[in-house]
Amino acid sequence: MYHDIFMANVLRLLDEKQLTKQSLAQKAGMSISFLSDLTNGKANPSLKIMAAIASALDTPLPDLLRTANAAPAAAEPPGQYRVVRRLPQGLTQVAAVLTDYQAFHVRQWDAANRKTMGKSEDSSA
Repeated sequence: MYHDIFMANVLRLLDEKQLTKQSLAQKAGMSISFLSDLTNGKANPSLKIMAAIASALDTPLPDLLRTANAAPAAAEPPGQYRVVRRLPQGLTQVAAVLTDYQAFHVRQWDAANRKTMGKSEDSSA
């Protein structure tokens, strides 16, 4: 379970910092193929590897092991979660651990939804 949380946070930070896996692998002192195996669940990182990745991302290792991006239902007892921000009717926020391929498609859908939300907010103003 920690492997999934760790790698989800690593992939999220790569996206946020607009870094490539190649640059992360170089900074962390590992091969791109090994990093790819880690992100695809084909290998498990040792503590030393996790520390190297955290250092390369300029992020404390404990932060990469937190489930801060978990879905509200997973973070709170059943029936006790609250919606942090209101989404337009018909849209739902979901947190998930995905393969790179799946994440690519979700990002495409997200971009399209954000454009739609922006247009609907502009027209209602």
